[in-house]
Amino acid sequence: MQARESSLALPASGRGRFLAVCAGLVLSCVARADPPGASPSVLLEPSYLEPWRPQFHFTPARNWMNDPNGLVFFAGEYHLFYQYNPFGDRWGHMSWGHAISRDLVRWEHLPVALYEEHQVMIFSGSAVVDWQNTSGFGRPGQPPLVAIYTGHATDRPRQNQHLAYSTDRGRTWTKYASNPVLDIGETDFRDPKVFWHAPTRRWVMVVAWPLQRKVRLYASPNLKDWTHLSDFGPAGATAGIWECPDLFPLAFARAASRSARDTARHPKWVLIVNVGSGAPAGGSGCQYFVGDFDGQRFTLDPGYPQPEPELVPAGRVLADFEGEDYAGWEASGDAFGPAPARGTLPHQQLVEGFRGRGLVNTYRGGDAARGTLTSPGFVIDRDYLSFLIGGGRHPGQTCLNLRVDGRVVRTATGDNTERLTWKSWDVRELRGRSARLEIVDDHTGGWGHINVDHLLLADAPARPATQPALWADWGRDFYAAVSWNDLPPRDGRRVWIGWMSNWEYAQDVPTSPWRSAMSVPRELALRATPEGPRLVQRPVQELARLRVAHGRVRDTSVAAANARLAGPRFAGPLLEFEVEFAVQGHGRFGLEVHRGAQERTRIECDPLAGRLGLDRTQSGKTDFHPAFADRQEAPLRVRDGRVRLRVLCDTSSVEVFANDGETVLSALVFPSPTSTGWAVFGEPGDSRVARLDVWRLKSAWR
Repeated sequence: MQARESSLALPASGRGRFLAVCAGLVLSCVARADPPGASPSVLLEPSYLEPWRPQFHFTPARNWMNDPNGLVFFAGEYHLFYQYNPFGDRWGHMSWGHAISRDLVRWEHLPVALYEEHQVMIFSGSAVVDWQNTSGFGRPGQPPLVAIYTGHATDRPRQNQHLAYSTDRGRTWTKYASNPVLDIGETDFRDPKVFWHAPTRRWVMVVAWPLQRKVRLYASPNLKDWTHLSDFGPAGATAGIWECPDLFPLAFARAASRSARDTARHPKWVLIVNVGSGAPAGGSGCQYFVGDFDGQRFTLDPGYPQPEPELVPAGRVLADFEGEDYAGWEASGDAFGPAPARGTLPHQQLVEGFRGRGLVNTYRGGDAARGTLTSPGFVIDRDYLSFLIGGGRHPGQTCLNLRVDGRVVRTATGDNTERLTWKSWDVRELRGRSARLEIVDDHTGGWGHINVDHLLLADAPARPATQPALWADWGRDFYAAVSWNDLPPRDGRRVWIGWMSNWEYAQDVPTSPWRSAMSVPRELALRATPEGPRLVQRPVQELARLRVAHGRVRDTSVAAANARLAGPRFAGPLLEFEVEFAVQGHGRFGLEVHRGAQERTRIECDPLAGRLGLDRTQSGKTDFHPAFADRQEAPLRVRDGRVRLRVLCDTSSVEVFANDGETVLSALVFPSPTSTGWAVFGEPGDSRVARLDVWRLKSAWR
């Protein structure tokens, strides 16, 4: 968890109805020291009909929530703790909220489990059932629940690992008197995940060492005394700090042919590492590693993707900015000067990644400069327009635009870094059109400048040199995901849940009186692929209990499928889809959800590019943060001429599971209440609906 994390507990529910939450929130067994003048927000029973209130995703009744914590199953109950601010709807005063469920669908809120006190916030961590009472916290025949969490000191720069325990099924908690149990003297050292490792008969902890882009492994016989085993990293995605790790064995899923070959494979170990920035869609995200764990160290599977070199295809260079002037480009304002920059400008951080000696760099005298640089006209005669771009991420204000007939048809920004990286636009649909490019700097605050170089038309996109990572979710809104401990062996599943938001805009989402939701719980497995073992996910089967109406079509055209299932019986916003497209050409196809007169969220499959996209630029309310309106992309395979999508739509979210969970995209959306329509789309000669099932869902809260 980042030094801004928080969590709370959910609205209570039982048999589909909320249980009233105790107005007086009790600190378990420990006196609480409140911040001066502060008092926790009282959890009155909410209506759960507020605008954008999720109906089958977990949310706190009110106030701020982020990372899921302490996921453990005990005595027939799934426990969900989470980072929570008892005093407001923005990050702060991190404590552990608490909720329980018997089915992973309907949740009951419990009082806050662990409060911030004595200058120590309760950051992220895990919980275990100490079945053998190795800690000594239990009683004969009554194993304790033990929480292992990061104590974040607010009076000095220090993070270390603490214990708390419960002997009454998690209803009250006592903090261990000899905390901390692990302290290496670091400012950033957090988010312990602990599990029992049966082969070595000891507890194992995996904990994030964020600034080093490493996780550290420790072992203990009793949860109190810890010995360092090994470190893993840096590897994979390292642009952002490493947080919220998890480590668990995972079996291979049964193949679609129902052959037992895959399930007979020896299970591998999966290491989860969440990153605070640098995810593929921007901001925070969740990566994973597959390998082996021998009780001492984690080693990567040979199938982990290898580094890829930069690819710059042959094509027509529209501008490389190597000359002594802008070569026919017209400048206005004071952001560009008389000629391209030669790298880093005075008082600027180091600028890297441009080609040759020149580039457009608008940091002239700082971020206050403004202006526009417009290219001569040109004809789009190739399929892709690629460019190097860096600088500020302010859509519409620090950006590169492509204009056709005076209208902006493509746009891109930097990523709040001085390093220029390759980005590309697919312009196949614009071939033969006349166009102009414009570089805009109209932002005077932080990162109020833009860097651009090497504009290239080619028949393939340019690609930067990369150290590839494996991503559990390619969408903007899936972070800090961790799995439940102690599911019974007869269950046999590995189930996890993630925070459904992104640190770039999480504190600004337009919801009240709560802020943030969790993803649906998901079942995990591995799939053998030609590239190596890969993670697959699917919503837990218990969610099927929310289905109330079902429509289906088989082997029909896109138009016929829409005509057959149109109407209020299958209107949203609470919907589940399973759709299989037969791919017959290269045209794009997919599904639009949360449709209204001026709104839609578009899920688009591009078989030629091998990409799955989720476009929320017209999804409803997007103006609460400049980084929210975007298009997110993920890799997509066409397998045996088919693409399968499973889509869950709640009042303010869309989760897409492509090809049986091989690719996942999760995104928040904030549509108008009247945007309840949906439709499949695609050109008649390019795709056909082989199968479509749609279910209207009921609320888990009523």
